[in-house]
Amino acid sequence: MKDIWWQTKGEGDCHLVLLHGWGLNAQVWDCITPELSAHFTLHLVDLPGYGRSTGFSPLSLGQMVDIVLAQAPERAIWLGWSLGGLVASRVALQAPERVSALVTVASSPCFSAQGEWAGIKPEVLAGFQHQLSEDFQRTVERFLALQTLGTETARQDARQLKNAVLSLEMPSAEVLNGGLEILKTADLREALSSLTLPFLRLYGRLDGLVPRKIVPVLDEMWPASESIVFAKAAHAPFISHPAEFCETLLALKAKL
Repeated sequence: MKDIWWQTKGEGDCHLVLLHGWGLNAQVWDCITPELSAHFTLHLVDLPGYGRSTGFSPLSLGQMVDIVLAQAPERAIWLGWSLGGLVASRVALQAPERVSALVTVASSPCFSAQGEWAGIKPEVLAGFQHQLSEDFQRTVERFLALQTLGTETARQDARQLKNAVLSLEMPSAEVLNGGLEILKTADLREALSSLTLPFLRLYGRLDGLVPRKIVPVLDEMWPASESIVFAKAAHAPFISHPAEFCETLLALKAKL
């Protein structure tokens, strides 16, 4: 199995795996790694096909999980943002003995709107897929801008996301399209209801991609999990509110 780019840093006795979102790479965590590395051993990962993990064709969610698990520590807190939240959730379902706690950030078990379930309209995701074939850099930039919309530091936050993308080679249109396919089709709502390990869900109240109305629905569906909503954050709370975000993770670590 081909290796992905993986970096370990920090002196903490607790391992923390950080999985980024669609179109991005591990550099998106640069704003919080200095603080967290004092308390955790961090595992910074570029998902297959993204950032420095080049040479991969589009993968299914299950294939992505197998590749990430092959290089992961024996036991860790798994934190996934957006698309990375689906990967971390599947890790917790597939190998619960390897997961001391699951943290999802601005993520949904089902990103696609279905019936009364709030999410991204399928035609919006299909539109992004179509635009990728025409001008994929502009499509990625539009998607990044959507992630910070409404926050007090929206322009600055969007620049930080864009810098993380542009500092490395852009993923191929095929890999990006494969990631959108996962966002369009994955549905882990039922599967995660049986999860018994510590499960923390973090959201931004202003998030336009993961609507806040799913939070109480999942609170009821998954009573063993805990949810926290950052009042002034959008889709990237760790960028707009890094201090509060790190405090939340330290509070979780103290409970384990």
